[in-house]
Parts: sequence; C-alpha cells; structure tokens
Amino acid sequence: MLTAAHPAILALVSYLEHDALPSIVLDTDYNILAANAAYRRQFATGEQAPLGEKCHRVSHHYAVPCDQAGEHCPLRKSLASKVPERVLHIHHTPRGPEHVDVELRPILDEQGRVVAFVERLASVTLASAQPQQNGLVGRAPAFKQAVASLQRAAPAQIPVLLQGESGTGKELFARALHLGSPRANGPLVVVDCTGLTESLFESELFGYEKGAFTGASQRKIGLAEAAHGGTLFLDEIGEVPLAMQVKLLRLIESGSFRPVGSTRTVHSDFRLVSATHKPLKAMASAGTFREDLYYRISGFPICLPALRERASDLPLLVESLLQRIAGSYAPQVSEQTMKLLQRYHFPGNIRELRNVLERARLFTDDGQIRPEHLPIEVQGASQSPRNTPGSLDSIAWTLERFQGSRSELARKLGLSERTLYRRLKALGHGS
Repeated sequence: MLTAAHPAILALVSYLEHDALPSIVLDTDYNILAANAAYRRQFATGEQAPLGEKCHRVSHHYAVPCDQAGEHCPLRKSLASKVPERVLHIHHTPRGPEHVDVELRPILDEQGRVVAFVERLASVTLASAQPQQNGLVGRAPAFKQAVASLQRAAPAQIPVLLQGESGTGKELFARALHLGSPRANGPLVVVDCTGLTESLFESELFGYEKGAFTGASQRKIGLAEAAHGGTLFLDEIGEVPLAMQVKLLRLIESGSFRPVGSTRTVHSDFRLVSATHKPLKAMASAGTFREDLYYRISGFPICLPALRERASDLPLLVESLLQRIAGSYAPQVSEQTMKLLQRYHFPGNIRELRNVLERARLFTDDGQIRPEHLPIEVQGASQSPRNTPGSLDSIAWTLERFQGSRSELARKLGLSERTLYRRLKALGHGS
C-alpha cells in the first residue's frame, strides 16, 4: 500500500500543488494521503490538511464509506472499473454544506492494479445546499440528480430540454444553465409560448418591420434576435402552434429567420434551452408535435423532480422562499405548521408552496406562521398515496418522460429495482 512518504506520492503531490482545482490523494482504504494548496484553502479548516483521515468522514461526516450511507461512492466504483468516475456530492466545508463536483482518477501500478486515487473537487455554483435568496436550492437525491445533469450540460452548446410538472422551477434551471455557460455575459431571453396565436408568436419571436400589419408603427426586434450571443429559453414549447413549428425548426437549425413583413434574412447566434410539462415524445408520435422538432430540441433532456419527489427539501425551500418574499423580515414557521406543509402533496409544486407562504405571511402579526394561517386544504392535508414518489401515478408520469435505464429510474424514484419491476408490471410495462 502506498503512503504519503512514497516517492510516487511525493512526486504527484508536487505536481498537484500548483493546480487551480482543489485536489487530494487517497489510498484504496479511503485515507487522505495528501492535499494541495487549493484544497487546503477551500475545504480544510484553518488550512490544515486532514491527512490520515477517511475521506467520507471529512467530506460527509459519515462513519462509513459513502456507498454504505446511501450515496454513490466514486472510489468504490473506480476501484472496480479502473477508470475515472465522476459524481455530485454534498460536502461539509468551512462555509457550510456545498454541492461539489467530484472527479476521481485511479493510479495504477505496473501490474495494472489500483494503488491510489487523485480526487479533484469543484464547488458547484449553479445550486446551493443552504438557504439563499435566489437561484436553485436543494439537497434531496432527485434534486442532486437534476443538478448533476445541469452541471454536465451547462458548459456545452447542446440544446437542453427541461421536462417537469408545472411549478417545478424550469425558468430557474434555465437561468442556471445560462449562468454556467460560456454565454453567461450575454442575454437570457425568455419566450413564454403559452397562449400565443400563430401570428403573435411569429411577430414576438422574429420581430416585424414598420407597416408589416395594422398597428406596426415602427420596426420591432424579435426575441430571437435579442438573444444573439446568449441563451434563448422557450418556456412551454409544447404550446407552440403546429403551423409555426416548421419555422421554429428552421430558426434552430440555421440560426436565421425573416422578420414579419421583411425580405431580409437575420442571423442570430444563441444557445437553445426549452421547457415543457407536456409529454412531447408521445405528442410527436400522435402527430400533435413535430417529430423532427422534438429530436432537435431534446439533445440533452433533464427531468426536473416534482416537490413530492424531493420532500426532504421542503424545510430548506420554505426558509429560502420566505427570505425571497420578505428579506430580513422573513417570519418563522412553527413546528406544527411545518408538519402540515410536509403532509400536503403540493400539486402545484414549488410555485404553489411560494403562494401558500406569501398568503400565510400576510396573516402573521408576531413573526410566526401558524397552522391557522395556512389554506384550508393544507390544514386538512394527509399524504395521498397516489402522490407519493413510488406510487403508480408518479411512476407512470416519470416513465413517460424518462430516457435513462431502469436502474437509473429506480434510483430517481427511490425504489429498489425489484419494487420498480413489480410496479411497472402493474402498469403493463413488465418486459
């Protein structure tokens, strides 16, 4: 077994010392052998590297390795695969819990045996594991899975399709994608596709020339042109009129379009992010959404969890939302109120939770939200079996939108593969 004094480890530490990314060297028994300066500055307490300690104890305060505590353990996986492994974890840091992108690379000896690992850590700025007044907040496994996908997709140019029920925070995810991309300094242009007629959608997206139609008293730049150099976010793209979808497809494929009433061609360079609560794949099969457009926008689908699929995040979300609503004057939530909120199934997801809190705050006179301040339906809430994460309704909805393997689906739903198989069989998907 290698030790911190081994010549190979000393050479590796010397090489890593000036790396900008925090890095540690681990042996195969989870012990931290060395840590570079960036790690000591960002993750160590008092810049003292925790040499000789177990990585899971330092990063997670776990007494056992991550895989025995319900986490994905990159060390265990890399020891078996002998290839690099990458995972999103929540680490304890001097600043509190943070989402951290962990990449683990094995070190092999002459016989091809894994003798040590280099672990590189990057703090994730796209989401917070602590209450905050803006952006994405959460710690639940389903939320972490969505953030891990977000972290992978953000730096790329690939079109992203955000799929999830209404109220799950699709615009916040779109904003995080934009801020995590090389286009962060450019504009994020939001196009709300709901309720737009064909002509209104065309004039909003492509703009128009003066005199193009009655009331067009001056030239107007369309939202596609306004997104040049940044991100174009098409919210609820499933609502785009079928007749307009061919023009939208042309815009996405070529980046060019003609404003209404114009003969000139305008070019716009943007990154595309789309969102929907509708089952677009099924709609494409049924002919109510263009199949070629569906495949063009869904290069990287990300499934956003419903609030009931990340119920453990509710206290964290409540604190964050109250900060956003009331700032430093945010009221407290009584213990009984929190229990009622946790029992309610929130069909409107985080948007509904925010509305409930905004309403309740208006009834508080002493800075505390009590049960009687909640809407009647929340006061009388009981956990409805059909809305629990492993219910048949929940599985059916997720299955229609999920494109991963059955094992990944089971992990997302928090079920064993055997339980998932039984419930899929009950839904007629037993093969």
